[in-house]
Amino acid sequence: MKIINLANRAGLFTLILLFVFQSCSSSNDSTDTPEVVTPDKITVQVDIIGKTAELPNGDGSGKIKLNITAANAKSYKVKINNETKEFTTNDFTYEFTEPGTKVYTIEVTAFDGLKYTNASTTVNIFVARKLIFSDEFDVNGAPNPDKWDYNTGTGDGWGNNELQYYTKRPENVIVENGILKIKAIREDYMGSQFTSARILTRGKFSFKYGRAEIRAKLPVGGGTWPAFWLLGDNLDTVGWPACGEIDILESVGNNPNVIHSSLHSPGRSGNTPDTATTTNPTSATAYHIYAAEWSAESIKFYVDDNLFYTYKNSTTTPFNAKFFVILNFAMGGNFGGAVDPNFKNATYEIDYVRVYN
Repeated sequence: MKIINLANRAGLFTLILLFVFQSCSSSNDSTDTPEVVTPDKITVQVDIIGKTAELPNGDGSGKIKLNITAANAKSYKVKINNETKEFTTNDFTYEFTEPGTKVYTIEVTAFDGLKYTNASTTVNIFVARKLIFSDEFDVNGAPNPDKWDYNTGTGDGWGNNELQYYTKRPENVIVENGILKIKAIREDYMGSQFTSARILTRGKFSFKYGRAEIRAKLPVGGGTWPAFWLLGDNLDTVGWPACGEIDILESVGNNPNVIHSSLHSPGRSGNTPDTATTTNPTSATAYHIYAAEWSAESIKFYVDDNLFYTYKNSTTTPFNAKFFVILNFAMGGNFGGAVDPNFKNATYEIDYVRVYN
């Protein structure tokens, strides 16, 4: 009887050991899934293209190259200059376009598929201005048709009760000896008392942000109203003033040598409060540079690089889309005022138009 009991106990013990062994084997099998390891030791190396001892912020191209090192990383995300880029290689190139020298923050995230690690650094980069449009008016005759189109007719006073009829005639618009001449003439033409011209880059060139400038000599005479301005590309779809208008230069002969710069937008059109003036005593006797520098943050207006007005831009304005360029010479109207009865003709002379990024 005792022998039988011992045998039974031995058998029972053997069964217990076998069960434990099998349980452990099952447990080990269940942990065969690879362990997820968070990327670590992330480093970001920034190389500024063209950097030298003399040019510590680069050669003006605005280009940088990033090299990211992070163990176990399979993909990366880079946030730079309000843009987000995603890629699977650890080399990344980027080009800044806003002119000037500025410090930018670079935020990098490395992923292994489930987990991630962050790092950030900064770069101080110099971006030179790049000329993206120009007309030096160095070919005699009509304005370059690859760059300029025309508005013609009365346009029902062009919204300002203006008096001129815009034409394409060489009597009103011509390039001579390196100068674009827009000439307003008192004459009976197609039912109007005056003729002049209005040329524009619509459909040929437009831009978003940058510097636009002309070098010009202004006409004289009561009722004259020369201008250099920008209008939103989406004019046809949203209308004015929703498209936005940036008046870089306006001057009226009834208030000579006063330079106006203004902006028009919804609720701030017509007699816009977004305007300023400066005095230029030789505006009609010498050439001067009239310019605007336009960014997402501001629009700054200059005469001969002297800043006289800064408009604070924001995401709520129309001034964050592409605009085209207009040159025109109006007569009379709401802003030009009464025309001098002795006025016969006057010429708006433009040496060049240039737009930089």
